[in-house]
Amino acid sequence: MLAEMFLDAARGCRDHSPLTHTLLVSAAADLARGGITARVMAGAECDRKGTVPGLRFAGALHRVVLEGRAPRLAGHYPTAGGEPRLDTLWDDVLPVLHEQVDELRALVNATVVQTNEPGRNAPLFGGLQTAAHLVADAVGRRTTFPVRLLEVGASGGLNLRPHRIAYRVGDEVFGDVGSPFALDVRWTGRPAVDLSHNLRLVRRSGCDVNPVDVCTEDGRLHLSSFVWADQRWRWERLQAALDLAQLDPVPVQRATGPEWLAEQLARPERDVLTVVWHSVVWQYASPADRAMGRAILADAAGRATPMAPLALLVFEPRRTHETTRYDFQLLLKLWPSGISLRLGSGAGHGIPFAWHTEPWA
Repeated sequence: MLAEMFLDAARGCRDHSPLTHTLLVSAAADLARGGITARVMAGAECDRKGTVPGLRFAGALHRVVLEGRAPRLAGHYPTAGGEPRLDTLWDDVLPVLHEQVDELRALVNATVVQTNEPGRNAPLFGGLQTAAHLVADAVGRRTTFPVRLLEVGASGGLNLRPHRIAYRVGDEVFGDVGSPFALDVRWTGRPAVDLSHNLRLVRRSGCDVNPVDVCTEDGRLHLSSFVWADQRWRWERLQAALDLAQLDPVPVQRATGPEWLAEQLARPERDVLTVVWHSVVWQYASPADRAMGRAILADAAGRATPMAPLALLVFEPRRTHETTRYDFQLLLKLWPSGISLRLGSGAGHGIPFAWHTEPWA
């Protein structure tokens, strides 16, 4: 079972990260024959598929490399200045597994996958602009509502600064044009709203069952370890987002989504658009938490008014009808208007992204 979950994770990165794909396929084979990987993964044998044990294994190994404790293996990791040599990768992994089995096991069993991918700010920015314009139009306002952004499963909170980022859309730049963190969004199409409008975030907060303090070296290493090591562009994007977080800290509260949402949504806020947001977090939530979260949101939606509107904006994977692959879709619901839109879809890390507004059934 564990070996199959490793293979499933390998399939998910096959077209995007040859290094991680090769690592996980080799580890799956080692697991199947009862090799050293089984000792590293001891304690994770009954984990749910949604906890992605294969990526936790890859992240633990990457962290050891980033900490300088596996110099020979680092020669395969571009994030450590190396160049992947896939045919000899596993030969250089094995000594590290044997030498640091206890440390790696502790890392695997103590962590959850937390990519906290800042590239997802690209669709979030467009989605927030769309929501702000739609609720303003509904009441005939010439200016959009200021936004209160609430993120469930915020990890290190790197996606709680969408207004502090410069977004390159073709030859134009929107958002905070002077920001030290710039994103080339690689959009196909664009939202049917004025992106030059100043997005006003009056309050931002997030929760996570395992929040990461990105202002510490340990927190930076933790998030960095989950970047696929042969994706240098994602690595550099993450480092820029971490640097911005140092300049604009936003604490993330340790709490489950339902309990935190119930507190945050207890009372509507007049003249503010409250946006509940989450991205690639749904698979990690238990069925009970999902059901409770839906109920809390439905209750808050019933209390929304035209002058105290509520939005749900999510970027989550959905299995397509035509294939077993997943399509990452940006979905928006607004209350009290009842508008539901599928704003577009894109890569799991948010870039590239295609806008194709249509009803969300």
